Amino acid sequence: MAANSHIEWTDHTFNPWTGCTNISPGCDNCYAEAWSKRSGQVKWGKHPRKRTTDSYWKAPVIWNNKADFFEAAHGHRQRVFCASLADVFDNQADPMWRADLFATIRATPRLDWQLLTKRPQNIAKMLPDDWGTGYPNVWLGFTAEDQIRFNQRKRFIGAIPAAVWFISYEPAIGPIRITADDPVPHWVIVGGESGHHARPMKAEWVRNIIEDCRRMDIAPFFKQWGHYQNNPLVSECGLASDIAKERDALGKGGGELDGKVIREFPVTSQAKRRFAA
Repeated sequence: MAANSHIEWTDHTFNPWTGCTNISPGCDNCYAEAWSKRSGQVKWGKHPRKRTTDSYWKAPVIWNNKADFFEAAHGHRQRVFCASLADVFDNQADPMWRADLFATIRATPRLDWQLLTKRPQNIAKMLPDDWGTGYPNVWLGFTAEDQIRFNQRKRFIGAIPAAVWFISYEPAIGPIRITADDPVPHWVIVGGESGHHARPMKAEWVRNIIEDCRRMDIAPFFKQWGHYQNNPLVSECGLASDIAKERDALGKGGGELDGKVIREFPVTSQAKRRFAA
């Protein structure tokens, strides 16, 4: 669970605890819930959350201590997705665990922590007292799988200060448009749903959100189509899936948009200091 990650937009995953409750349509085919059933390590839904072990919690400190080596090899600060098998701002998690997490975050200033939630309404009351204008190494994000969820959650971008605000438009199960009247995030991740029961994603949704990002100076990261049936090489150009896979093998279902790889990251103040040309 604490490891070098295969998720394209991060470097490590860290789960201070495991377990969650599904709260919106984007949760319907949750990979973490499927993991919980396979592993038997925690029950999903309205069951007690399970804190991870003390030895597991040492991983971020080890990553932080090796920051010079990582940055020399990769040219960027280490990004840590927290939490892939839980929700940092889950009100069913023990508040002391969250306090311990923020203490770990403060103790690892060479890591950029990506805190992604489906519960942004809980963020303000669960941040540490010294949050101020935001920790420089914490990115706050929320999932918005369609326009309804984005409209419900977008106000928190303007209400809570953060070094980086990001939106995970994944799984994309409906269109999202960001207008000039909306609070503007720094970064948007886009991805189609994968797996046996995946819902379709339309190419126009991806083109439209990338267009919005370009217009408003938001860094876009297009992760995947999810299935080749969603990939415009198949849905628009009529190629067979196996041929499309030969042309676009990036991620599940391919990861190119009109022949281009679009995988950008926000430029933070810390990145400017350490990696400016």
